[in-house]
Amino acid sequence: MHLYDLRTPAVLVEFARVRANIDRMQALATRHGLRLRPHAKTHKSTQVAAWQLDAGAIGICCAKLGEADTFAAAGVEDIRLPYPLHPSNADRLFALGDRGVRLSFIVDREDVALAWSAAAQRARRIVDVLVKVDVGFHRCGVDPGRPDVPQMIARIGGAPGVRLLGLLSHAGHAYLAADDGDLAAIVNAEARLLHSTATAARECGAAIGELSVGSTPTARFVGDTAGLTEMRPGNYVYYDRSQVALGAARVEDCALTVLSTIVTKHGDRLILDAGSKTLTTDQVARPGHAGFGGILADVVTADAVNPHMVIERLSEEHAIVRVTGETALKPGDRLRILPNHACVVSNLADEVALVAGTHVVDRMPIAARGRNT
Repeated sequence: MHLYDLRTPAVLVEFARVRANIDRMQALATRHGLRLRPHAKTHKSTQVAAWQLDAGAIGICCAKLGEADTFAAAGVEDIRLPYPLHPSNADRLFALGDRGVRLSFIVDREDVALAWSAAAQRARRIVDVLVKVDVGFHRCGVDPGRPDVPQMIARIGGAPGVRLLGLLSHAGHAYLAADDGDLAAIVNAEARLLHSTATAARECGAAIGELSVGSTPTARFVGDTAGLTEMRPGNYVYYDRSQVALGAARVEDCALTVLSTIVTKHGDRLILDAGSKTLTTDQVARPGHAGFGGILADVVTADAVNPHMVIERLSEEHAIVRVTGETALKPGDRLRILPNHACVVSNLADEVALVAGTHVVDRMPIAARGRNT
């Protein structure tokens, strides 16, 4: 099938690019002696997860138990939820264990950890947990500056039915970094906080084995630190306009794009058939990347953003594009969009078209799409 035979809006994944991105990140992790555990929320695809595992990943991360169910059914045996899982989900977690899945998750409160201890004892099970450390994003995680945290970690590790694997962090504030120097500083601070927290917890009797970090913008700087054991980037498999703005990728590395059709034209305004139900309302934090995605200069090569087109607004089914200067584009013509945030596009799509140049080589379902429970 030719690219232009697809009905739009269509989510495209460049086959060669996605495989190159997988190999490149695996090589980086291997070079620095780190285990790679990709976050599958970016692609939600059992096929892409299989490519990552075949390349050397030790397992995957999932955002929710619903995703874990899907990947477990596809044969993935080692799944981590870097998410504060509540023991009201104990039956689902134990069911995954019954299917042979090694599943671990995070805790950041002692009362929740003790509730998991009680649930595990009742079921005569062991739950594998990591304590989440807040390294600056201020979403989840224990405050490493609190003097009582090391003792709390030790108590969690000593709770019956709980196996403490180590510490985990996510430097999500890296997406707001001003430049590479800022990104490198965030990585170094993250590593220092994990190391100091681990040292203090060990002095209190805790067995800390793993130090796990995860973020695509910071991944290329992780090798400059020492003592970490695992990295969990997710977006790298596709990349997107935000990663290009952060310097983590070039446009020609970005594997996921959206093919759209111009449905009407009025003056300097083009209306496309890809709205918020296809793209994302997320914006790029760094200046110079205005709009709700970048219009690519060439539909086939998809290697540069057209600076004369800006997606100014999105409604549910439409993108409103403002054009600077003259254009011969007309209704019926196709455009290709580089999304600001690829992970959202995966969750909104039923399937993606794997493409090589102008040829559609396969259709790939998004098996874990919408699995938010």
